[in-house]
Amino acid sequence: MHSGGRRVAILGSTGSIGTSALSVIRHLGEPYRAVALSAHRQGKLLMEQVREYRPSAVALSDHRTHAQLHDTLRSLGVDSYCGADGLVEMVQRDDIDIVLAAIVGSAGLPAVLAAIDSGKTIALANKEALVVAGSLVIPLARRKGVSILPVDSEHSAVFQAMQAGRGSEVKRVILTASGGPFRSASMEQIENATLQDALNHPTWRMGNKITIDSATMFNKGLELIEACWLFDLPPEKVEIVIHPESVVHSMVEFVDGSVVAQLSPPDMRTPIQYALTYPDRVAGCTRKLDLMNAFSLTFEPPDHQRFPALRLAYSVAQRGGTFGAVLNGANEAAVAAFTQGRIRFGEIARVVERTIESHTPVSSPGLADLMEADRWARARAEEFMRAGRVAVSPG
Repeated sequence: MHSGGRRVAILGSTGSIGTSALSVIRHLGEPYRAVALSAHRQGKLLMEQVREYRPSAVALSDHRTHAQLHDTLRSLGVDSYCGADGLVEMVQRDDIDIVLAAIVGSAGLPAVLAAIDSGKTIALANKEALVVAGSLVIPLARRKGVSILPVDSEHSAVFQAMQAGRGSEVKRVILTASGGPFRSASMEQIENATLQDALNHPTWRMGNKITIDSATMFNKGLELIEACWLFDLPPEKVEIVIHPESVVHSMVEFVDGSVVAQLSPPDMRTPIQYALTYPDRVAGCTRKLDLMNAFSLTFEPPDHQRFPALRLAYSVAQRGGTFGAVLNGANEAAVAAFTQGRIRFGEIARVVERTIESHTPVSSPGLADLMEADRWARARAEEFMRAGRVAVSPG
């Protein structure tokens, strides 16, 4: 719960979640302020944000971009931080109450841990932090008395629905998935899908990495692992259902048979705002659900054969240890290779599966073990891709 402060640091302010978060802060007005922003190398957009929102601090993970902007930032009275270490240093500032973690991939993990360690409330949009290091993040948050408020629309929906009962009364959590652009595609169409096909998401506008993850359904696999950590659930209590309209964001079934769902038009500003204003609700800036306009809601079970990412994620959630870091690292490497045209779309899941199968896990890993597993998984995935040993589907 917030201590009354609403000074927000946005890690990844130039990305899709970051720009949405800034529009929410603009809508909310005082006492909400974006006091710190971070970007990788989108310097031009970052400077536009600096001029509009007047943060006290900025971090740039790319050294060259930092060098280019350093003097301008100083002339505007903005403290600037450079590289991964700079980001970690920035989140510990005393003038920050809430850290919105929206950096894609495992790169944002050290900053999330540092923010928790310094007692900041976390609005978590970076699912990789829990997929890779839930075993460190959650115990640290408990020790420090820090709230982790989910920003993913699915986890925000579960978090909201959970208010209807006690944790001990939850029978299962049902995460909804749009099914992405290949929901009704054949195995052959999925195997040979182009980058353009994969980026053509039917309901959400997101960055390239998350959109490709939605097409393979690795995104939903990562969300499954994240839900286990966030809500302290075993994987067998988390189910995934295909819901192409993306209106029911997720559901919680309680032991008495009641199912509580959260519905809203698909717009990330709704869960972002809830995380920033929690436990309060205030007037939003998004389109409202119009139930007077007839429409249908569809639900169907997922096909684990066409979308092996789901099967892999359940397996990783059960095995724990360093497997989450390996799944995530191998997937990031495979998605990058697909984006560069080096592997076929259908090979992404096979690269990840081969990498997981060849991993010797560490059962109770520290941060160094997790970062090493991440590094190893990327290198191992590259070996498989370079050797061209992913063309034949296992089993």
